Amino acid sequence: MPAYAIGHLRNVVMGPAIVEYLERIDETLEPFGGHFIIHGALPDVKEGNWEGDLIVIAFPDRGKADAWYASPAYQAIKTLRSDNSDGQILLIDGVDADHRASDILSAA
Repeated sequence: MPAYAIGHLRNVVMGPAIVEYLERIDETLEPFGGHFIIHGALPDVKEGNWEGDLIVIAFPDRGKADAWYASPAYQAIKTLRSDNSDGQILLIDGVDADHRASDILSAA
């Protein structure tokens, strides 16, 4: 089952540290099969309010997502982002392609 790393970042200080982070993050993803599927595109907000940037990285499974986040390569650059932005970072399981909304009723 796919898994995702999701970042909702605000107040990003686009300076040398963020530039270095952006230049180095791709190499941390490759060993774990991670790739960007959303990276800061401007949303067309239909309901509610939105502030900040949304980043979504897909992984083959949760184990790979957890291993990437804990990896020495990612930990070495993490503070380049966290010291220069506010926000939340989540790791979350996805669903299979045949998932239906009512599937959660049997899990409840």
